[in-house]
Amino acid sequence: MRILYVASGIPVPGTLGGSTHAFEVACGLARRKHQVHLLAARSTGQFELASLVRPVSQPHAGFLLHWQQLPRGLALLGAPLILRLARAIQPDVIMERYYNFAGGGLIAAQQLGIPALLEVNALIVDPPAVVKRRLDDALGSPLRRWAEAQCHAATQIVTPLHTTVPPSVPRHKITELTWGADVDRFLPPKPVSPPQVVFLGSFRHWHGVLDVVRAGLLLLEQGVAVQFVLVGDGPERAHAEQLAAAQAHAFHFTGAIPYEAVPTVLQQASVGIAPFTTATHPALRAAGFFWSPLKVFEYMAASLPVVTTDLHPLNTIIREGQEGALFREGDLPDLVAALRRVLNDVQRSRQMGRQARERVVAHYSWQQHCAQLEAVLERILASG
Repeated sequence: MRILYVASGIPVPGTLGGSTHAFEVACGLARRKHQVHLLAARSTGQFELASLVRPVSQPHAGFLLHWQQLPRGLALLGAPLILRLARAIQPDVIMERYYNFAGGGLIAAQQLGIPALLEVNALIVDPPAVVKRRLDDALGSPLRRWAEAQCHAATQIVTPLHTTVPPSVPRHKITELTWGADVDRFLPPKPVSPPQVVFLGSFRHWHGVLDVVRAGLLLLEQGVAVQFVLVGDGPERAHAEQLAAAQAHAFHFTGAIPYEAVPTVLQQASVGIAPFTTATHPALRAAGFFWSPLKVFEYMAASLPVVTTDLHPLNTIIREGQEGALFREGDLPDLVAALRRVLNDVQRSRQMGRQARERVVAHYSWQQHCAQLEAVLERILASG
């Protein structure tokens, strides 16, 4: 197949989860012998006037990468260029990573009369508790109408959880498909002493980074010899560093790191932690935990036992005592207890890490994701 994959505003290469997702999907489909063109951003938030005329294009990791440098909120301004690019490429299918202010790939597919696949990774229509939703309602719901129009325009939709897609969209158009990890990228474990607990990801409230620090402080007060490595950046980083200051020797903040550096960091760890919380995230509370937990899959690929929240579907990926330990959402003492269960028995911990690796290879790799995605694409091409 010849595939045009539109990921408006997502930097590739980049340090965001969305960057990893777009890169791995493009790479994985290219490895499966498809001709892949990925339209993405070079960096976040910047505007280059030339992006309205032509992208900067170059071969990258087996696919052709086209950079269009527009702020995400102005992504639809790039629709004419996407249409010109599609006419030049003549793709069999267009894939687009959903964003409320995007949709240029779907427009191009309609203009060319070819199938379109929409990737949805977040709740499409925000619940009323979200300020953006209330503003949209006050203006007559233009964002909601455009979001639903994108869903209806797509031939097929892939999403980690079907509840992200509005009820008005026929369920037969939806395929549930989780993210994954590049299981060939990660290295055999070489844990250091004292043991390291690693947090990888965005420093935003629903990732629970402050609870990582709070749990770490309690463990240290209890006399547990442990270090914490926190990889990433975001609005809660300053608060996390302030909390950790009393035991600064035990907390190491690396900032955001390149994707290719992640395996080396995880190789030295003993435990991966992912204490997600839905408490302050209305969309997660309304639709269920729809984030596909990239960090969890990467911990597993690195043969780490994982401590995560006892929420569906996290508790179907990590099973208590098999691939790691679970704790009750928002319960800090229970998080500490879960960490102790993993840290206190080194041999059992290593066995859980091996089981985690086996499970991600069998069920949650990018390789499997792309094979399933290929099947969806072949199906919509055959039906068209």
